[in-house]
Amino acid sequence: MIIGIGVDLVDIPRFERSLERTPALLQRLFSPNERSLKPHSLAARYAAKEALIKALGGSDGVHWTDIEIASEPSGRPVFALSGSTASAVAERGITAVHLSLSHDAGLAAAYVVAERVEGGADTKGGR
Repeated sequence: MIIGIGVDLVDIPRFERSLERTPALLQRLFSPNERSLKPHSLAARYAAKEALIKALGGSDGVHWTDIEIASEPSGRPVFALSGSTASAVAERGITAVHLSLSHDAGLAAAYVVAERVEGGADTKGGR
């Protein structure tokens, strides 16, 4: 059963200027594994984190650095949730989180579907 959906769109050049103006955003928004990525990848990950918060119905218990976007060997993006964010997802009854990312023409987009899968759980959020 779908619990929530979220979508977000980020203007990559504007996002890059924000990072240049406020370097502390890098540490505040991204996990150590994400911080070395190029601006278009960071913008897509930011969009994914915003889309996840929308799919959850709010940011209570969610911390930006507890949300990491990793990749399966195939290159498919997945959430690697930890800390209070993983707990907040579990408390909402969410057992699977699906993620799609895209970037083109100066925009990065993310789409998230949060669901409860009866009988089989992927509580890490990576589906």
